[in-house]
Amino acid sequence: MSQSFDQWTLKTVRYDKSMMSWLEERRYEWIPLASDALQRIVSGCAILLLTDDERDWYANYIITTLNKPLRNRPFIPIYSFKALVPNLKELKTADQLDLLFDMLDMSFESYFIWYIGKVNAAHYVNIAKRREDSFLWIMDTDMQNNFSLKSYDELLDIKLMQLFRLFDKSIDAAIFGEVAFD
Repeated sequence: MSQSFDQWTLKTVRYDKSMMSWLEERRYEWIPLASDALQRIVSGCAILLLTDDERDWYANYIITTLNKPLRNRPFIPIYSFKALVPNLKELKTADQLDLLFDMLDMSFESYFIWYIGKVNAAHYVNIAKRREDSFLWIMDTDMQNNFSLKSYDELLDIKLMQLFRLFDKSIDAAIFGEVAFD
């Protein structure tokens, strides 16, 4: 029997030994954003992962971890945005970005952008914000549809790893029908 995503998240955060109380405190910010992303993943959307340059290590970790061959679940269609478009930094004008999104629309039946990084990486933030359905973890800013973190938090890397662990476990729960989305 499946339970609500909210209840599943609370239970997971409380009883997973790697989690910290900060996730429980912020779960109401997390749940609607993660729920939306999870429903799109389950329905077959591809993920284009984009990070600021400082978090390229994290993008690599996510992509290599999410689809480890020993996992007992279907592979998740996740791609590095920077690997797909190596000259991404050079695309500056609105026309160039329109051409980029035309290419993406032709290449992927359905997709969303998952952006993780600082707000001052304006070029990447602007690319991610061009789509209303982007999964945003923009640091140092509070805005709608964004899970905000603080780039100056001394525990930021640990929190990023914990968030990924929760999201990865959430993917399993969504794929295997352990959770119901309201």
